[in-house]
Amino acid sequence: MKMQKYLDKSIYYALFAMASGVFYREFTKVMKFEGRTYLSKVHPHVFVLGMLFYLIIYLLSFNLDFEKNPKIDKDLIYYNFGLILSIIMMMTRGIIQILYVNLTNFQNATISGLAGLGHTILALSIILSLFELRKMKKID
Repeated sequence: MKMQKYLDKSIYYALFAMASGVFYREFTKVMKFEGRTYLSKVHPHVFVLGMLFYLIIYLLSFNLDFEKNPKIDKDLIYYNFGLILSIIMMMTRGIIQILYVNLTNFQNATISGLAGLGHTILALSIILSLFELRKMKKID
């Protein structure tokens, strides 16, 4: 059943969000880091854009006929890819900040570029998903 996979993704993202929060707290404690870091933003981003988003999709699937619209699945695959890429780059940037790694301009631009690509994919897939949701028929 299609609906179950949305709930499963919501659960996976909830678990990852909790793990990322614990990682942030413990890693900064071990490294004796007290400044601001992108690593602190991973936890809420994963909760909202991962768990909450897929929970909303799961709940919408009870009222809208997702079975008759395979395009929504394609859009959500892109969404998932964009979210994962964005999270990986956020974690990379945060760990680098905590470890005080000096990056070359190329390395810095690469991280920023990949993060931007992830955000762009995320934004486009959200827009495409919303257009597909608007086309869907209610389940009677």
